[in-house]
Amino acid sequence: PTSICHVQENVLQRVLQLPVVSSTCETLQRKYSSTKESHPLMASVCEVYERGVQGAGALAMWGMEPVVRRLEPQFAVANNLACRGLDHLEEKIPALQYPVDK
Repeated sequence: PTSICHVQENVLQRVLQLPVVSSTCETLQRKYSSTKESHPLMASVCEVYERGVQGAGALAMWGMEPVVRRLEPQFAVANNLACRGLDHLEEKIPALQYPVDK
């Protein structure tokens, strides 16, 4: 089988698009949103946490940018190998193509 991983494609994006993963993420997101709506105190704590994570993430990306640029060739090789591994897993484990409830 030929690899469906293209140069622009990211192995993380492919994993997140697998039905078993995407349905799990959707379920967790619904539960998280439902909890925030049901409990006002929890909602305020969650919002503070979310703002902190966004700020920390932006700062980390800014600080890592030069390193990422230098390691780009290695990341491309690792991504290609990971995509090939994912191709193999998808072939051997058909259940990855179904949502969690199936």
